[in-house]
Amino acid sequence: MEPNVEIRRLLDVMPASGRMTTKIVSKPEQAKVIDASFPQPWNQTRPIYINFDLWRYLAKPQRDLLLLQMVSWLTGVKWFKPNIYQGVVLVGMLGGLLEASQSDVVGVAIAGGLSAIAAFRIWRTNKSQESELNADAAAIRIAQRRGYLEAEAAQHLLLAIEAVAKIEGRSGLNFTELIRCQNLRAIAGLSPVGMPESYDK
Repeated sequence: MEPNVEIRRLLDVMPASGRMTTKIVSKPEQAKVIDASFPQPWNQTRPIYINFDLWRYLAKPQRDLLLLQMVSWLTGVKWFKPNIYQGVVLVGMLGGLLEASQSDVVGVAIAGGLSAIAAFRIWRTNKSQESELNADAAAIRIAQRRGYLEAEAAQHLLLAIEAVAKIEGRSGLNFTELIRCQNLRAIAGLSPVGMPESYDK
C-alpha cells in the first residue's frame, strides 16, 4: 500500500469539516493501526496517525469506517461549546485573575481549583463511552452519504474494531469496544439486544 495514494483516497472519504480540522499522518513505528491524541484546546490541527503497514490488512470499507469514526470523535470534542462546565472554567479563570491582582492567595487557589475541576469534567465527557458511541453513529451517517447502507456501515465498523484488535496482537476487546460492538450489532441487525438505556442517548 502506498501511503500517499491511500491518504488522498481517505481525504475524499472524509467530510469537509474533517478535512479542515484533521490531518492524516503516516506513522509506521506505532503499534496501533490508527491512533489520535486527545485534542487540546490550543491545537488547531488534530492529527490522525496511521501505521499503513498494518492498515493494509483491513478491507477498504473497514478502513473507511475506522477513519470516519476517528474523524467524528476528534471533531466532536468541543472545548468551547457553551455549557455549564465551560462557564465554570471561564468564571474560575476570570476569578483567579481578579484574585491574583488583589494578591488573594486563597481566592486564587479556589478559582484555580474550580477551573481545574471543570476542565477535567470536559476532558472526561469527551473521553467517555458515550462520546465513542456518538462518534460511531456520526461515522455511520457520513458513510451513508458515501453510498453505504446504515446496516452495512455498522457491520463494517464492527468488523474493523474486531480486526484491529487481532492485527495489534491484543487478546481481546476492551470494555468500551465491547459496548460499541454490541451497539453496532443492533444497528446492523445482527443482534436483537440494543444498548442499555443508560448508554442510549
